[in-house]
Amino acid sequence: MAQTGPLAGRCIVVTRPRAQAAPLAAAIAAAGGEALLFPLLEIAPADDPAPLNAAADQLAAYSLAIFVSPNAVAHALPVLLAGPGWPAGLHPAAVGPGTAKALGERGIPGCLLPPQRFDSEGLLALPELAAERVGGRRVAIFRGDGGRELLADTLRARGASVDCITCYRRSGPAQGFAPLLDAWRLGRLDGIVVSSSEGLRYLVDGLPDAGRQFLAQTPLFVPHARIAEVAGTLGLARVELTEATDSGLIEGLLAYNW
Repeated sequence: MAQTGPLAGRCIVVTRPRAQAAPLAAAIAAAGGEALLFPLLEIAPADDPAPLNAAADQLAAYSLAIFVSPNAVAHALPVLLAGPGWPAGLHPAAVGPGTAKALGERGIPGCLLPPQRFDSEGLLALPELAAERVGGRRVAIFRGDGGRELLADTLRARGASVDCITCYRRSGPAQGFAPLLDAWRLGRLDGIVVSSSEGLRYLVDGLPDAGRQFLAQTPLFVPHARIAEVAGTLGLARVELTEATDSGLIEGLLAYNW
């Protein structure tokens, strides 16, 4: 049976980690499109569990706990909640709505969240993270290995004592790029959803020259301004910035002039 719906005949690559890709893939399918799952980042527990265990032991000493991604929530929270539970005086914060939702689903409501720009810059602009609010306080940042240091460095400059706790590690796609190249060569790859600037770098660095030429001609749908900025520095011009939710990404796909 032929596909029907506003995305009928369109193949959209979903590059989120596999554990988080299903809802967006289902929404694309519901709109008549085909979702090609191609995780740009493989997620695994941190090699060394000691920092996370140490943070769990002294969780009540922190005033603010920042989670940088749903992966940080998924890997850190079971360890953090294995003891007495979430301290009453510890305020949770998230970089984006997906992370805040993941915290809420695990019983941690009232999360600080930027109102618009969902990245480190947006979080740092909140009055709750101003120097007069965080100075002299302890802050825990739960994150993956590597990544940007802007959040930690800025909070330290504002007088906070910051611990960065690596609770998961990331690596590039294990399967290689042949599935994308094959889809491009067959003319059946119409758009790519990229939800991580690090994943985008893996994509650009890993593709051969022919693949980069295909990529330059393919619209990228990105849910964060930071990813759009990185795409520009990598020479990619066909970038569509959407709202930072599944519904926002779907709206962007539906609004695009195919």
